[in-house]
Amino acid sequence: MIKKEIAIGFIVGLIANSFGIALYILIFLGTDIFENIMVARQENYFSKIVALGAILNMLAFFGFLKIKRDYRARGVLLATIIIAIFTFFEQFIF
Repeated sequence: MIKKEIAIGFIVGLIANSFGIALYILIFLGTDIFENIMVARQENYFSKIVALGAILNMLAFFGFLKIKRDYRARGVLLATIIIAIFTFFEQFIF
């Protein structure tokens, strides 16, 4: 049961990050999401967009804490940590 709750939180964290990335691109970069992602990867600022997209994870994390879903909040935190590791590798290794 605990693993299921953490998995739900993890999936919510990934979805929140995806929506955050899409929202950032739509608001600040233009209308075509996929073209802007390709340009961001070519100009090496995609990892910055991913990091800014993770801001929506805060809403999910504190929302789960507010409704006493601590294990789901842990899943969101786990997703955020994995996204941070991905961002590190994207920025400094690749």
